[in-house]
Amino acid sequence: MANNRRRLVGRVVSNKMDKTVVVAIERRRLHPLYKKVVKSTKKVMAHDESNEVKLGALVRIVESRPLSRHKRWVVEEVIAAQNVAEVGALADEVVIQGTDEEAAS
Repeated sequence: MANNRRRLVGRVVSNKMDKTVVVAIERRRLHPLYKKVVKSTKKVMAHDESNEVKLGALVRIVESRPLSRHKRWVVEEVIAAQNVAEVGALADEVVIQGTDEEAAS
C-alpha cells in the first residue's frame, strides 16, 4: 500500500521547545492578474524526537496524526544542516572586508 502522506520542505526558525521545532514553509506562486511572483510563508510545528535539529536547518517534514494541540507534522529528514555560528562568522567577514575596501580608497 502506498504512503499518501504529504511531505513538505522548509527551514527551521525555532528549536527552543522540547522535542518540537517550528518550520517555515515558503510557497511561491504567480499572481493571476499581475503576473508577479508572490511569496507566502506558513509556520508549522513539527515533532523532533532526538532534539538534534539546529536552527536554520533545511528539513523535510511529513504529515502525521495529531501529536499535541498544534503538532501534526514530524521531521522526516534533515536535508541541509546550517550552523548559526558559521552564518554569524560569514556576516562578520563581509563587514570586515567592506571596511578594508573603504579604508584603502
